[in-house]
Amino acid sequence: MYKNIYILSILFLSLWDTVLAQETDDIGTETVTVVKPYSPTVSDAFKLKSTPNLNDSIVLQKKKINYSIFSVPVASTFTPAKGKASRVKKTPPPTLYNSYASVGLGNFNNALVDLYTSREFNRGEDLLDFGLSHHSSRGAIETTPLDADFYNTKFDVSYAKKDRDMEWGADIGLQHQLYNWYGIENGAFDDATVGTIDERQNYFNAEAKAHLNLEDSFFKKGNILLRRFWDATESGENRAVISPSIELPITEELVTINTKLDYVNGNFKNASLNNTVNDGEINYSQFQAGVNPSLLILRDDLTLNLGANLVYGLDTENSDSNFYIYPAVTASYRLLDETVIAYGGIEGELKQNSYYDFVQENPYVSPTLSVLPTDQQYEGYLGLKGQLLSNVSYNIKGSYTAENRKPLFLLNPQNLVRDDEKGYFYGNSFQVFYDDVKTLGIFGELNIDLNRNFTLGINAEFYDYDTETDNPAWNLPSIKGSLFMDYQIDKQWYLGASLFYVGEREDLISTALASTPPNLFPSTIVTLDSFFDANAHVGYRFNEQLSVFVKASNIANNDYQRWSNFRVQGFQALAGVSYKFDF
Repeated sequence: MYKNIYILSILFLSLWDTVLAQETDDIGTETVTVVKPYSPTVSDAFKLKSTPNLNDSIVLQKKKINYSIFSVPVASTFTPAKGKASRVKKTPPPTLYNSYASVGLGNFNNALVDLYTSREFNRGEDLLDFGLSHHSSRGAIETTPLDADFYNTKFDVSYAKKDRDMEWGADIGLQHQLYNWYGIENGAFDDATVGTIDERQNYFNAEAKAHLNLEDSFFKKGNILLRRFWDATESGENRAVISPSIELPITEELVTINTKLDYVNGNFKNASLNNTVNDGEINYSQFQAGVNPSLLILRDDLTLNLGANLVYGLDTENSDSNFYIYPAVTASYRLLDETVIAYGGIEGELKQNSYYDFVQENPYVSPTLSVLPTDQQYEGYLGLKGQLLSNVSYNIKGSYTAENRKPLFLLNPQNLVRDDEKGYFYGNSFQVFYDDVKTLGIFGELNIDLNRNFTLGINAEFYDYDTETDNPAWNLPSIKGSLFMDYQIDKQWYLGASLFYVGEREDLISTALASTPPNLFPSTIVTLDSFFDANAHVGYRFNEQLSVFVKASNIANNDYQRWSNFRVQGFQALAGVSYKFDF
């Protein structure tokens, strides 16, 4: 009863509210616009089950199968090895020995001896070296009645010490050279005159050197040379050279200042052979003080060195002095990486000549020389160098040089009026003739390295000379060339060869007359023929220590003249043995 009353009450209230709402509000009509029509998608479709349920009573039921594997044990003795990393086979380093000895003998009584030993101390910081070399020949030359023997023996001792920031060293050298003025042809003098000629000359040299190199210091290096040189005719010469260098970094550039003090003095007991009277000594004394500041500029492919060479020269014997200013500019530029590099420069210097240097170039000079410095005003050059291939390099250069007082070797006149102790006045010795010379030169070089076992090099030089005196450039060839080859055939066999070519040269044969100036001596210009000199060597190594070798010189057996009237020995063969050891 109560439940029915409750329901009726609710219905009545609802109807009353509806009536009131109709009386107070009018909802009106609305227009609905469908913007997008209905587009059904796959997801709205009914999806069938991939595996439907089968209720067919005739479907056969799968029968359960039970199975097992019948295994038979097999006996095995295989044991896998442990894996190891593969290693690269290393070539054992060559054994280094601190001593070396070589001895060889050949025809013309030729002898060759080389001895060398080196000792290290304090884990390589201190090094002491000893060296002895000897080369001699006592063979005769058929074209001259005089002895043509020569000896050249040299002994060196050096000590060097290396620290972290400093390296210094000193060495002492002794040298003895024996040569003969044998430049007289057969039949030029009778046997009695030949028997009175003492053609032997001995040279002696004693020198001391020292050097100092520093790291992380404005003072970079310094060198000192002291030398005493003398001969068997009581001629003597002293030389002292001091050359320190400093470097000053300025911003990104480097300024280098090289300085040099060079002093040489000496005397000859005999006068020049241009004098028919041996009336006194020849004394000379030259001092030079030079400074060479330079600025090094590095810009990508460009290397530029700008500098000058300032030299004060003093002839203390004649109380004459001069001040010289020379250019010192060099540059190089990489045009094509390492393939083409252009380089050039213009440089000059005051060259200090000495009796020792003249003898090393021509041992047949007479002890009656005039020693003066050479004023090389400038040498301008321009060239190209680089790599044609990875194993082929080249260098081509053209140059032009102007020199005052350039020393040229000229045959001494035959001066039979003189009666000097030694026999160098028979037209068989050389003097030094100074001339102002301008030289145009072309140089070319080609080097081939096919591999580590074969190298080949060839070069050629061409020169044109213009002298102030209108004389030929005495004993200077217009063409020179050389070829070098080395081939390591295998671990035991090796060989090498060299070929030299020297073009024609001109010299002067003259005779001294009493009371006659040298320019009026009867004279004749002679032309020395060009020549080839072919040399070769072959060797066999038994092991790292012992080897044998054979050397052949002047293979073409030419009796050419290296200097006027000085013919060389013919074909020469020399065999020897070399041995390395620890001492």
